[in-house]
Amino acid sequence: MTAIEQTEAARPRGTRLPRRARRNQLLGAAQEVFVAQGYHAAAMDDIAERAGVSKPVLYQHFPGKLDLYLALLDQHCESLLQSVRKALASTTDNKLRVAATMDAYFAYVEDEGGAFRLVFESDLTNEAAVRERVDRVTLQCAEAICEVIAEDTGLPRDEAMLLAVGLGGYSQVVARYWLASSSTVPREKAVQLITSLAWRGIAGFPLHGAEGH
Repeated sequence: MTAIEQTEAARPRGTRLPRRARRNQLLGAAQEVFVAQGYHAAAMDDIAERAGVSKPVLYQHFPGKLDLYLALLDQHCESLLQSVRKALASTTDNKLRVAATMDAYFAYVEDEGGAFRLVFESDLTNEAAVRERVDRVTLQCAEAICEVIAEDTGLPRDEAMLLAVGLGGYSQVVARYWLASSSTVPREKAVQLITSLAWRGIAGFPLHGAEGH
């Protein structure tokens, strides 16, 4: 059950929940409000009302709005990182691996909760703690991709990292455009198209110690 689904299930005011369940419920409500309104326009009153709890209950779990936003950001940055790692580990066929990684970004932005907006389109990027988390997950995703590229091609790490940053950045920018433009191209076809483009580039670096790839 997602955080938002937990919010819906626990919406009635006054319901007593275990601490972890209550925290997840509050995070789900906060996600709905932050995605819809942005950080600056959102108020703790809105989040408490959305969760069906009193403000004191909300403050028992999160001392302030920034604490709540950072907890939510941590959750969704970790979700993105795990999705990318899972995609990379899903196959040893590199073309399929590229496709799986591209699809991980598309799936992330397509999630109905809109959590990707907190990571990639936050209106709070001037806040150091937010910027640090966004930069860190971008770097971690690139490092995961870099490990595969460096191992398979034998390229120096710095060169492999440049390629990895390019692939990761390309994936999330195209995925966000695809979603924002309400493209008529189905997700599967969109992934196929951008995979074809990316593969033509990365395939130019032959497997280390192999004549072909």
